[in-house]
Amino acid sequence: MSEAERADTGKAGQHPAGGAGRPPAGDASQAATHGGAHAVTAARRHGVATMFTLSGGHVFPLYDGAVTADPPMRIVDVRHEQTAVFAAEATARLERTPGLAVLTAGPGVTNGVSAITTAYFNGSPVVVLAGRAPDYRWGSGSLQEIDHPKLLTAVTKRAWTEHEAGRAGASADRAFRLAAARHRGPVFLDFALEALFGPAGEAGPGGGPGGEAAAGGGPADGHAGLAADGDEQPAGPDPASVGAIAGLLGDAERPVLVLGSDVWLDGAETAARQAAEELRLPVIANGQGRGVLPAGHDLLVTRARSAAFGQADLVIVVGTPLDFRLGYGEFGGRDGAPRARVVHVADDPGQLATHRPLAGSAAGGLAAFFTGLAIAASSARPRWAGRWLPLLQDARDKAMAADEPLLASDADPVHPMRVYGELAKVLDSDAVVIGDGGDFVSYAGKYIEPRRPGGWLDPGPYGCLGTGLGYAIAARIGRPSAQVVLLLGDGAAGFSLMDADTLVRHRLPVVMVCGNNGIWGLEKYPMRALYGYDVAADLQPQCRYDQVVAALGGAGELVTSPAGIGPALRRAFESGVPYLVNVITDPAVAYPRSTTGV
Repeated sequence: MSEAERADTGKAGQHPAGGAGRPPAGDASQAATHGGAHAVTAARRHGVATMFTLSGGHVFPLYDGAVTADPPMRIVDVRHEQTAVFAAEATARLERTPGLAVLTAGPGVTNGVSAITTAYFNGSPVVVLAGRAPDYRWGSGSLQEIDHPKLLTAVTKRAWTEHEAGRAGASADRAFRLAAARHRGPVFLDFALEALFGPAGEAGPGGGPGGEAAAGGGPADGHAGLAADGDEQPAGPDPASVGAIAGLLGDAERPVLVLGSDVWLDGAETAARQAAEELRLPVIANGQGRGVLPAGHDLLVTRARSAAFGQADLVIVVGTPLDFRLGYGEFGGRDGAPRARVVHVADDPGQLATHRPLAGSAAGGLAAFFTGLAIAASSARPRWAGRWLPLLQDARDKAMAADEPLLASDADPVHPMRVYGELAKVLDSDAVVIGDGGDFVSYAGKYIEPRRPGGWLDPGPYGCLGTGLGYAIAARIGRPSAQVVLLLGDGAAGFSLMDADTLVRHRLPVVMVCGNNGIWGLEKYPMRALYGYDVAADLQPQCRYDQVVAALGGAGELVTSPAGIGPALRRAFESGVPYLVNVITDPAVAYPRSTTGV
């Protein structure tokens, strides 16, 4: 369909509370036999409760399958396809079940590519089901005819096309099982028009006719050579590898344990905390590893990151890549200390670092790794507990004490740290905090420490702006009783703020806090440092993003003084509607960044 046609179809059947209408009487039995219904049945069997989408004619049978299901599957329609995929990704990352996005053909799919890529970098189990031009017209120039899998093979675990209605359910089942298998990631499956609209028979237990299991496959499009299902996964890493790592730990005097996002996604947060506590290991949290050790835990030394990484003699990194966020795995060497030995642990062998030598490595279930490490290293005397751990705890405490004046700063214009000083006072222990931005959100990553696992979302290593509204939509649905706070830079707000309309239509109250300094701070100051000037780095000063949200049916307010931040946040949480607190911050304050990512 054309963009105009898609806009017209999107006006019909809007149901803010549930997002899905009921069909006319007598239609359900007929609707339940097409390929789209079988695909929805397969999704439901993998725990999918919500379909995120933007209306398009190529995927009507998937909507029909959701509406006529018993019970109906919730449909949340958004204002840009990237938001649909970001919402599906946040569902996967928060609920640890596969997320589902449904995209119409052509521009619907291409609009979602950056979000799919973000899911790929984050290892998020997302399934994207898409429409496609009909096979019988292929090559004739049908509306939005494009071979999608060719665009997506590099950023998915597998991308392929299903051509037969009778196999729609089985292929969807395969897509969900592959997305959820270690190492998790997005899977793309599009359906020729005939495969969705065509009769498919009665759906059986496997999502296909007559109980057909998903052992077969669709045509060999995309990553045809990959193992299809991933059902047979090792429970844990090789015990010998774990034992070798325990030996390295026994020899260490200054170890550090880094917990990354896959610790949470692999369900290893309890085992990780227990191992850290039993072995008295200092811990630095990365990504969704935040909250595994709650804020205030004596072993959590993330605020002493520089000292820990600079002086460590052994760094064990679990569940995150050795990428730019971790200095590419180069640790130690500070103040005359030797280079640290590095251990990398991942949920799958393909995720282990190959760009640098490793002193040890292990791959497999992360909970089993932590349990095995705690047992294997239990006899080692933790020499680090007497001197190294107190040194890092002291560095952490001094860093936090040094932050206090700026977290309470009365500077005018507002120092961005004051926003986080006020926010910390009103956050509940189960709050979900979402970051979408550059400098402003970098402060959040430093000063907002979750008190529970699964309470933090940021774009991850791909660094794609525009994740925020999609993440917030999913967080509100998945955590209906928790505070949901979206932290936006004013640059990032431009990518997705229109989806405040989605929050309004689907009655999803979220508190948004925009750090509005009127510049692209992450680019302005580095360019000045390189060239002595900057271009293309200025935004509209004091832009009224709060009025944008109000115009879309929500609410908001402008804050220009430090004293106004706390009361505005309280009003936002009490409002019960999508509410944007638009804080004008000082553009002269740049985040003290230690890496550019290159």
